[in-house]
Amino acid sequence: MNARKTWTRTLGTATAAGALAWAVVAAGQPSAAPTSEPVAETGPGYAIEDYNYPGADRILAEQGIVLKRGDGHIVLADCLSEENLLRFLARGRADVCFKVTADEGFLTLEIPSVHGVRTDDSVNTHLAMTAEDDRVEYDIPAKTWEGVGESVDGREHVLVEIRVTK
Repeated sequence: MNARKTWTRTLGTATAAGALAWAVVAAGQPSAAPTSEPVAETGPGYAIEDYNYPGADRILAEQGIVLKRGDGHIVLADCLSEENLLRFLARGRADVCFKVTADEGFLTLEIPSVHGVRTDDSVNTHLAMTAEDDRVEYDIPAKTWEGVGESVDGREHVLVEIRVTK
């Protein structure tokens, strides 16, 4: 029985010595220093509005309308979807309509050969158009049909900006 005690004691001492030796060796090894990085480089980031019109490439390919930038308060709409829309008449194409979703908004775009507009019932509309090297602007009250661009001076005009205000 004495031999068994000696054997158990020896085994216990050897195990403890091995664990101690492993701890000393591990502690002496250089460890990787904790790194710190700025959160902005690894986090999800911020959503920054660039005001580019969503789906503009698809709309250009399907409808031939260049929609550039806006604040989201003037959006392309189906002219048959409802009555209270901004409606633009352009030579050689179907009417182009926009829904106004706020009291103020802006949209930069390119629609060639625009000659008429019907404004929304609730907002005044400011249009900027170009003809050759000239920039022409129109202020049109709410709920109005008006000739613009080509129907006013006979030159082809491109609608380049829409601004609405209450």
